[in-house]
Amino acid sequence: MMNGAGSFGAGRAGAAFDPISFARRPQTILRALAWIFSMVVFGSIINEGYVNMGSERLHCVYNKNADACNYAITIGVIAFLACLFFMALDVYFPQISSVKDRKRAVLLEMGFSGFWTFLWFVGFCFLANQWSRTSPKELPLEQATDAARAAIAFSFFSILTWAALTACAVQKFLLGTDMTLFSTEHVASQAPKQPYPPNDVTGQTTIPVNNAYQSPPLIETVETRPPGYQIPPAF
Repeated sequence: MMNGAGSFGAGRAGAAFDPISFARRPQTILRALAWIFSMVVFGSIINEGYVNMGSERLHCVYNKNADACNYAITIGVIAFLACLFFMALDVYFPQISSVKDRKRAVLLEMGFSGFWTFLWFVGFCFLANQWSRTSPKELPLEQATDAARAAIAFSFFSILTWAALTACAVQKFLLGTDMTLFSTEHVASQAPKQPYPPNDVTGQTTIPVNNAYQSPPLIETVETRPPGYQIPPAF
């Protein structure tokens, strides 16, 4: 387990959660928009995307093509649930202490967001194409027109939001790679080692041996003899 401080766009693991800062993040705002747009798409089709022709059987408003309605509802519902999942993951992400687990979470987000951007693009083209082929003579479109156009419009908006979420995930991945390469431990291991200081007193230099203090020889001079002192005779 690694510390993971500052990796993949998140701070040190165990930091306090700030809901105000979290709500102001661009990624959180984009996630909320994608959640709303997906709800509008599948909600519009479920509520008013089917019409009847004087019988109990309902037809999809998009040129009677049931696949168009089913496709939009499916990707819309999955996108709705995925936004909730990744929103919860964003809240829990700073608490992940392992850099490897953070990397897996970012790769999952990046792959899913990119894939769902593609699916929304396909859905937008599919719905727009089928709507252009829909004839008012075949289907009573008085009530379903607004819902059909709303699903198409918000499918296009979903492409933009999920593409922006993919870009945010890529940015987090690249940022995490840089922080891993230039982490504190890596910098500390690459720093040059300081040589050991000289064996002397702190703040002083070593005193040469030649200049070391030497005690004077024990030689008695006339000046050092006490008064009245006489040299004993030699035998």
